[in-house]
Parts: sequence; structure tokens; C-alpha cells
Amino acid sequence: MKKLTTTLLLLTTCFSLQAQDSDISKPLEDRKHEVRLNGLYLVAGAFEGSYSYVLNEESTIGASILIPIDEDISDDLNYYFSPYYRFFFGKKPAAGFFLEGFGMLNSVKDRETFFTDINGDVMLNTTEENITDFALGIGLGGKFMTKRGLVGELNLGVGRNLFNNSNDGDNEIIGKIGISIGYRF
Repeated sequence: MKKLTTTLLLLTTCFSLQAQDSDISKPLEDRKHEVRLNGLYLVAGAFEGSYSYVLNEESTIGASILIPIDEDISDDLNYYFSPYYRFFFGKKPAAGFFLEGFGMLNSVKDRETFFTDINGDVMLNTTEENITDFALGIGLGGKFMTKRGLVGELNLGVGRNLFNNSNDGDNEIIGKIGISIGYRF
């Protein structure tokens, strides 16, 4: 997994550097595509990459995908894919404070541990199953952008799974949080 992450980071960096040379003279209003990497999740042990397309000066659509790269994270979370729509309130095109509506296809590992007493013996039993669900949620955040297209973003969102909630309610509420950097080209 570390090789995959390193390869993705190198490709993203090379792509961004090449795009900077060709797009440096392009005004911000004409830049419609944006890629970002969530640094907060990367430090925590997961890769989250995002792509956004600028619809107009006030809104974007996009999607994020999260894949765990650390065993501590992958013990609980398998992946998520989250399409979103954002409405912006800033002076720059598709930048500033934003509100977000999102969906999230997510897969988690649900473990249940219980003790069984058979003839005076105590036995530990653990069952594990992968649960895939879809959530709807809302979020807010801020996007900061330089004249050259470098993007910094902070966001926070919360949603609710709609279908396969476990009995203990652990998988009912989902969250998104990000401290991301990227480039608009």
C-alpha cells in the first residue's frame, strides 16, 4: 500500500507541476478542474483524493475517494466514495466559505465480540462482517486560493447512513473532515 500511495503522490505532483507551466497565464475564471489531497487523513493513515469541476462562479461538483493505507485504519474502514455539490459565498470564483451537500458510499468492518460459557469454560467469540451503506449529509468549509491556482481547503461534514445500521448504532452517523491542498487548472 505504501508503494501505491507513493506512486499516486508522485504522479499528482508531476501532473501539478506540468499544469502550472501551461496554466500560469490562464485567469482563475477559466480554470475549471481541481485536484486535492487531504493531508489530515494522510497523516492519520489514509489516502483521500478529490476532484472538483467548477460549474460557475458560485458552485462546483466533485467527488472524493478514501482508501486506508495503515492497518489501524483498515481494521475499521474499508473505503468511501463521496460525490458532492458545493455552493460558495466568496468573492473569487468558486472559493471562500461554502456549504456542501454530499452522498457517501462507505464500507466498514462490523465486529461483534461476546463470551460464551459452556460447561464452566469461558470462550471468546468474535464475528466480523463488512457492511456497505450509503449516507446523505451536509457540510461546510472554506477554500483559499492563490492567483496561480494553488488551493488550500478546510472542511467538516456529517451525515447519516440510510440502510445497514448495526444493532449498536456504531455505523449510523458518518463524518468527513479535511485539511487539503491542491491545484486548480
